[in-house]
Amino acid sequence: MIKEFTTIGIIFGGVSEEHQVSINSAKTIIKALSDSSNLLKYKVTSIYIDKEGKWHSNQFAEEILKKNLIPKESEPANNFIPNSFDDLFYELKQIDIWFPILHGPNGEDGTIQGLFKLTRKPFVGSDVFGSALGMDKIAMKAAFCVSGLPQVEYLPIHNAAVLSEKEISNLIQEIEHKIGYPCFIKPANLGSSVGISKAYNKAELIEGFKIARKLDKRVLIEKSVKARELECAVLGKKKIISSCVGEVNYNSDWYDYNSKYSATSSKITIPASIPEEISRKVKELALIACKVISVEGMARVDFFYQEDKGNLWINEINTIPGFTSQSMYPMLWQASGINISQLVARLVESAKE
Repeated sequence: MIKEFTTIGIIFGGVSEEHQVSINSAKTIIKALSDSSNLLKYKVTSIYIDKEGKWHSNQFAEEILKKNLIPKESEPANNFIPNSFDDLFYELKQIDIWFPILHGPNGEDGTIQGLFKLTRKPFVGSDVFGSALGMDKIAMKAAFCVSGLPQVEYLPIHNAAVLSEKEISNLIQEIEHKIGYPCFIKPANLGSSVGISKAYNKAELIEGFKIARKLDKRVLIEKSVKARELECAVLGKKKIISSCVGEVNYNSDWYDYNSKYSATSSKITIPASIPEEISRKVKELALIACKVISVEGMARVDFFYQEDKGNLWINEINTIPGFTSQSMYPMLWQASGINISQLVARLVESAKE
């Protein structure tokens, strides 16, 4: 018997600071897959990973999405699927294509992509290698550097979690000498600006470093530049295309977590009001950057544009961008002529490539 539809496995939640963002993104994607244009092509099965890393079946996952309920860690796991291939076999067997919407560690870093490969089912987004490089800011920037892509000055710290007080003191002096103030302190493997601080002086630098090293043993120090923030989306595997360019403006000092997910703290302009030459360069560099670190399927590429001097720097790549009401990725494609229902369908079809 030939199936008349493709079963899409939406996997969301996860052991990450971006757990709630993932839930909100999953809602958007499932709604789009249930649109009249997709209803007869796709059937959705949802799997929810709670904050403890426990897997829950479709019935419980749907309850999470409907009620916007996140179970407390002390609560028993209803419909819990133990994390083993024997117990997961039935759920896995029904799924034709995986659609991960797990932001941050264990979802965007190649971990879940490795599991997908073991199931021998295609999945939306980048493979293990591209996901891992795209998630790790230090590895990503190193690859960009070798390829000659323009970036702001930065300093990688590979052993932040185990540094002694004396080593930290020496490191602070090195940062002040090489990077200066203001600067950003970033955990290497978190997204949505989680754990990131901006330091204007030594005290703020030390405090920001303490915060970052608690979240990641690898920390990135990056020079702060006065520039406009531009973003471009990419889509596809065999043939990767770029969207129009958007700009983010925000009321806060920098584009932090609250600015990203608050409807009133930031303003998005699509298309960005920039010269055509800059727009063309952003789209060109976005495709090159994805090729350099083997990112495919979907991604959002972020840039800094220093208007008065004409400088354009690549900031980073997000391999599983958000799909919330404030997320740039679907808005960029909407402005480029691909609505959300068409977008998720194209992402699913790209997985087959």
